[in-house]
Amino acid sequence: MATRTSQRGRGRIPAPAAGDDAPVRVVSDIRAGAPFLLRRAQLLVAARRLASITVLVCLDLAGLVLGLYAALVARELYYGREPVLWGVLWRVETDWLPFLTLVTVLVFSQAHLYDERERRPGFGRVLSSLILVALITLAFAIGTGHEFSTYGLAPTAVVFCTLTIAGFRASYELVTSETLRALGTKRYALLAGSGENIAHLRSALGSGRSGIDYEFVGAVAPSPDGVNLPVLGNVRDLPAVLDRERVDELILTDSDFRDRELLEIVDAAHRRGVEVRIAPKATELLTQRVEFVPGQGMPLFELRPPAFVGMDWVVKRAFDLVVSSLVLVVGLPLWLAIAAAVKLNSRGPVFFRDRRVGLGEQEFGMVKFRTMYADAAGLQAELEASNEADGPLFKIREDPRVTSVGAFLRRFSLDEIPQLWNVLRGEMSLVGPRPLPLRDYEQLEPWHRKRYLVLPGVTGLWQISGRSNLGFDDLVRLDFFYLENWSVWLDISILAKTLPAVVTGRGAY
Repeated sequence: MATRTSQRGRGRIPAPAAGDDAPVRVVSDIRAGAPFLLRRAQLLVAARRLASITVLVCLDLAGLVLGLYAALVARELYYGREPVLWGVLWRVETDWLPFLTLVTVLVFSQAHLYDERERRPGFGRVLSSLILVALITLAFAIGTGHEFSTYGLAPTAVVFCTLTIAGFRASYELVTSETLRALGTKRYALLAGSGENIAHLRSALGSGRSGIDYEFVGAVAPSPDGVNLPVLGNVRDLPAVLDRERVDELILTDSDFRDRELLEIVDAAHRRGVEVRIAPKATELLTQRVEFVPGQGMPLFELRPPAFVGMDWVVKRAFDLVVSSLVLVVGLPLWLAIAAAVKLNSRGPVFFRDRRVGLGEQEFGMVKFRTMYADAAGLQAELEASNEADGPLFKIREDPRVTSVGAFLRRFSLDEIPQLWNVLRGEMSLVGPRPLPLRDYEQLEPWHRKRYLVLPGVTGLWQISGRSNLGFDDLVRLDFFYLENWSVWLDISILAKTLPAVVTGRGAY
């Protein structure tokens, strides 16, 4: 990463990029020369990281204090007491504040909430960390004999503190991102691989990451065929390319290199202080669940199926039941209004029961608000030639079968709400791989079908990562990532990110 004024060339330390977590690349060999901690560039990085952590800690503690005070005010209002001033409300609670701040910072640190910008988790991790802080505080209070006037303060404080801290952090990310862009801070990236894979990688990476723009200096490839970037040489030319060009990240398409080539590429990059990142294939995602099988003539690894069993299943199922029930009950007036709009807009039933493939590749009836005319199914064969989606999917941006109300419901994914009934029935989960229609399922390749080892979801990584704008293989890889990395906090994070994705209508049609 560097600013526009950075210098190129080996052995030169570029001008530091301003902003949160903006590392300064050391162009000389990072494994030789002055001790690591004594390098000027590394001292600059450490100072910038310390400043970032300090600001985040201050914002978190400010959010903690404001959230706790809001919970105290809410308690006073609930009991109908007269409005009171700050000092009166905090007469007792200030005794707990030093303990709360210490526990909060320690728990947040353990939850990686003070990591570098692109590695920091989001809203879901803030919520889970504050729940843990509340549990620790309650356990300590009970153990020390503290008497509570009400136990409702803890969950109320968790809600208010989550909102204030998340709001402060979101504002911080926005301000620092815009500052980095205004200062011209960029990541200079070099791609390595073959033609089509480089083109796909370039498209998937987009224009930037974590609020910092990419500038693609070129590609290293065996030939320029299919490459949409300047080809600066082949793999053998990589050391010279890294010496000549300003490169902060070398991003590889792993499937295009032999093991020995890959080791040589990584070594050449690390000698010049360049970060190396590999875009994995589906097989790399699978190997996170490998289990060694001893006693064979050669090393073997068994891939454990990522089905949710034991406590994982209990936690996920309980989460699904509680959240689905709340959404259905709280939103009932809106669901009734949508049902009336569907009925008045066109002839036909309010609900549409679509045959989908779910857990264990078994069919089930997925319920949606009807968004098409009653005879839509019979017209699909005529529209196959107009399909705009990649792979087995069938999508048309201007589908003539969609009603006017249906277009609105699809735009904001409101047609999906009745699937909460499928969740209550145990046919779906709130979060998981999206269930495919029979027409799409029949066109799947064998490696795609691992996604049917778990319940399908109402939402998932598809919905928050581009939705209909992604290729089908990319969507399946997102499913694999979800299966291998599931936690209830990942589910909470996906649900939290689904709402902005739905509101903006990104990739929805």
